[in-house]
Amino acid sequence: MSITRRAVMFSAIAAGLLPARQLAAQEAEPFVVKDESPKIAYKFRRREIDYDNPEPPGTIIVDPKRKFLYHLQGGGKATRYGVAVGKSSKSWKGEAVIKRMAKWPVWVPTPEHLEAIPSLAKHLNGMPGGLDNPMGARALYLYEGDVDTINRIHGAAKPSEIGRNVTAGCIGMLNVDVIHLYDRVELGTRVIML
Repeated sequence: MSITRRAVMFSAIAAGLLPARQLAAQEAEPFVVKDESPKIAYKFRRREIDYDNPEPPGTIIVDPKRKFLYHLQGGGKATRYGVAVGKSSKSWKGEAVIKRMAKWPVWVPTPEHLEAIPSLAKHLNGMPGGLDNPMGARALYLYEGDVDTINRIHGAAKPSEIGRNVTAGCIGMLNVDVIHLYDRVELGTRVIML
């Protein structure tokens, strides 16, 4: 596993050597994301694994049954992340492409969200990005052709969601993990939902 500048900075913050506000300035973002991976089961923590797959490097494969997202590295390797996936009635399968990427995305409730929780109507014009936003720190918007699937890969609202079927079809990740993935993908990346 390679050591990134971000990992060094998070370590420095944890050790008290670097003020958290300096990380926010370095990120040019108003929020500091804490690593919440210790709050999830060990098997769902990010790691590099052996993963032999015929798809080209860079492809993302989501296994909703096992609750893992694999970012293929080539050479039989992948980065594996624990994820939250759609409830059985909200799950989908097939292929999509990342056609939009956003840091601290605005969240707008879907009609299904509004039906389930009418008080969300206050966010019809969008909830600004932030730590309380259900989309978390990053969002990768999934399209089939030119059609927005309304499914996203994004930060999870709560670490307790990882490893569960709790979303409305999106793939939820820890904020530190979705930032890690966001920094390693690009527009046009294929996403395969098994």
